[in-house]
Amino acid sequence: MKIGIISDSHDRIENTSKALSLIKEKGAKVLIHCGDFCAPFMMNELAKFDGEVHCVFGNIDDRFTTPNRAKSLGINFHGDIAELEFGGKKIAVNHYPKIAEGLASTGNYDLVCYGHNHTADKKKIGNTLLLNPGELMGWKGKVSLAIYDTETNEVEIIDLE
Repeated sequence: MKIGIISDSHDRIENTSKALSLIKEKGAKVLIHCGDFCAPFMMNELAKFDGEVHCVFGNIDDRFTTPNRAKSLGINFHGDIAELEFGGKKIAVNHYPKIAEGLASTGNYDLVCYGHNHTADKKKIGNTLLLNPGELMGWKGKVSLAIYDTETNEVEIIDLE
C-alpha cells in the first residue's frame, strides 16, 4: 500500500492541489498531513483526496475550527499525535522533530512522520524510518512531499517543482 505524506501547507492551495494530484498518480490510498495547514479552509482541499485522510495539529493551526471542519468533511483529525496502522506497518505522526525522534527511538513504529522545520529529511533510528516530507509552502525554496510504500518499507521524497 502506498501512503502520501505532506506537511506545512500554510494555506498554499495551488501547491496542495498539485501534491494531491501527484499522490493520486503514484497510487496512494491514504494521505497523511503532519500539520500547519493554517486556515481551516485547507480541510476543504484535503477532502478532495480520494481516500483516507489523517491529520495532526501544527503549531499555528486553529484548535477548534479546523478539527470540527475536518470531521464534517470525513477527515480523520487526531490531535497532536496520531498512531496508525496500514499494510501491517505501525505509523506515528506529529508536527515536531524532537517529539518524532522520541517516538522513533521507542522502536514501536515502522515509520514516524513530522514537519515543522520545512526541510525534507529521512533517516533511520534503529529499525524505524524517521521522515519529514518537507513543505508545501515553498518558504525554504523546495516544495516536496513523500510517498511511503508499506510493502517495501521505503520512502521516496519527491520535489514538486
